[in-house]
Amino acid sequence: MDFVSTSTQRPLPAAIRLDPPADATLFAALRQASILYRGRPGGIEDSSGHVGREDLVKRSLGAARIVSHLAPPGGVVGILLPNVAGTLAALIGCGAVGRVPAMLNYGAGSEAINEACRAAQVRAIVTSRAFVEKADLGPVVARLETPLHFIEDLREGLGLADKLWIAAALVLPGLVLPRGDRDSPAVILFTSGSEGSPKGVVLSHRALLANIAQILSALEVGTDHAVFNALPVFHSFGLTAGALLPLLTGMRCILYVSPLHYRQIPGLIRQSRATILFGTSTFLRHYADHAERGDFGTLRLVVAGAERLTDEVRQRWQRDFGIDILEGYGCTETAPVLAVNVPGANRPGTVGRLLNGIEGRAVPVEGIEAGGSLQVRGPNIMSGYLRPAAPGVLEPPSTALGPGWYDTGDIVEIDAEGYVRIAGRAKRFAKVAGEMVSLALSEDLARHARPEHLHAAARAADRQRGERIVLFTTAADLHRQDLAHAAHQIGVRELAIPRHIVALDALPLLGTGKIDHRALAHMAESLPED
Repeated sequence: MDFVSTSTQRPLPAAIRLDPPADATLFAALRQASILYRGRPGGIEDSSGHVGREDLVKRSLGAARIVSHLAPPGGVVGILLPNVAGTLAALIGCGAVGRVPAMLNYGAGSEAINEACRAAQVRAIVTSRAFVEKADLGPVVARLETPLHFIEDLREGLGLADKLWIAAALVLPGLVLPRGDRDSPAVILFTSGSEGSPKGVVLSHRALLANIAQILSALEVGTDHAVFNALPVFHSFGLTAGALLPLLTGMRCILYVSPLHYRQIPGLIRQSRATILFGTSTFLRHYADHAERGDFGTLRLVVAGAERLTDEVRQRWQRDFGIDILEGYGCTETAPVLAVNVPGANRPGTVGRLLNGIEGRAVPVEGIEAGGSLQVRGPNIMSGYLRPAAPGVLEPPSTALGPGWYDTGDIVEIDAEGYVRIAGRAKRFAKVAGEMVSLALSEDLARHARPEHLHAAARAADRQRGERIVLFTTAADLHRQDLAHAAHQIGVRELAIPRHIVALDALPLLGTGKIDHRALAHMAESLPED
């Protein structure tokens, strides 16, 4: 089955302008935004206070001068910092002087960080002594193989020549800074590793700026909006939608240090008068658990992504807060947003329609009857992968459809109106007794039987049936007969009923809020067959 979409969405609201020059980097876009929105409230609010766009331009140039001493042009600098304005300054400053920031997941552990640094050939890591102490990362940074530099020391090391350079770059950027190239790498992010080893994803300035414009064409927002973002900026959803989008388009951006502070975040949303919230289904569920009356009263848009939005979470937000969550979809490799539901055309059970300028095809997959593997191309697609097995070697996206196409690995169905319905990842199908069964169906059964709990399915080898399905759940009283009853009620075939059910106090999660399917797969394989 083939389907091609170049969706027609809304034009940009009059109050929003995002039209950087052809050679624009993120720094050029930030500088333009500081001029366009001068005098208006906005910028970034973080744990240390408010940072306006003009101040962030200065901070970015300071970071640019610092990284110039750490790596040559084209060199990669690791950023190991929390959700604060300075982290964005470091990221944007790298691009201003032709260095490439690699955003490191400080919750991944030293082994994963070392693997990421090898894949991207990171020359130096910038972190903060205060952050390392507060986050108790001492044991982690002690085992890092790449040279580590504390930002506190680097700032003190700036001399008179550096300060004169920063002042000159602020006044005459065209003469002091190298010419921008929007096709050059703007950032290296790393896939979550939920189903395998993390890979470096190289995103260009063009890809990030294009995706911001695509999001704006779908969601009708203006400069009066304020985005509350607790998603980490080392994750594409948190970086592009949660931080760069408001920063470059005149909105306020409230950065918070962790999405896991479930008790504090609802009150902070009310206190900051945020109007837009991005989150995962898991995070939104926990925020609802701890919200008090009025905490979400200022929210006008709530967008869920990074994992499937459950019916229980959707219905609860509608019932308790009068908010219709808009489910979207994307991948790190697509900067990240590919599709999103919009107000007035929100179709539950789908992730909306593909954004402007994105072509998509559902390519048939052997053994799967309905839908196909979604392959896409567009201006927001990554430049390529950096794999640990081939450090520093860029692997551009390509599929059987040709160069520039990216295979998402997700099995989708696209209806006549262009709405995308995701059946599950191709890797998350089990071949049971010769038939392909989506693990998402097994999870649907569990959610139907115990909607108040969390569930995740994994596959494991089976000598008799090829593969078996193992369900991990926080519902200690869930049994196979409950799932069989649910299968009868919602019309799901019996092959989707898990062979084994394992009760856990909590499901393992990655720092991005996604379920750690890789850990569950290892647990499933370790279980005896009977």
